[in-house]
Amino acid sequence: MTIKRMDHVSIVVGDLDAAKAFFAELGMELEGETPVEGPWADQVNGIEGVRVDIAMMRTPDGHGKIELTKFHAPAAFSAEPAVAPPNTLGLRSVMFAVDDIDGVIARLRRHGAELVHEVAQYEDVYRLCYVRGPEGVIVALAEELR
Repeated sequence: MTIKRMDHVSIVVGDLDAAKAFFAELGMELEGETPVEGPWADQVNGIEGVRVDIAMMRTPDGHGKIELTKFHAPAAFSAEPAVAPPNTLGLRSVMFAVDDIDGVIARLRRHGAELVHEVAQYEDVYRLCYVRGPEGVIVALAEELR
């Protein structure tokens, strides 16, 4: 076997508190927070002088995790365009299964989230949508209908 599991997805954010609040509203739980710096952080990132704060968020079942990272040094920078379209190369979205897609969207909107387009139904199996969250990250939501 080549891998044991997928451990987490890392998202660089400008406002760590806002990102934690967004993902907490989604239903994720704060697992822990810590500052990170030093030679090993520089080595693994390939950048000198790394100083970050990280917050690890986990799904209620404990299997999925997101690491939110706030860079203090060196300063983070935005990709162009800042609000990239869904067909931009790279990591597209993080998907979560939810019980009530409309309720989740309403709660996330209070944290600045916006629908990328609209909620769509796939046959009589799922209702799906993309929501743009902190730092333009696209979060996919899926409500199983059966």
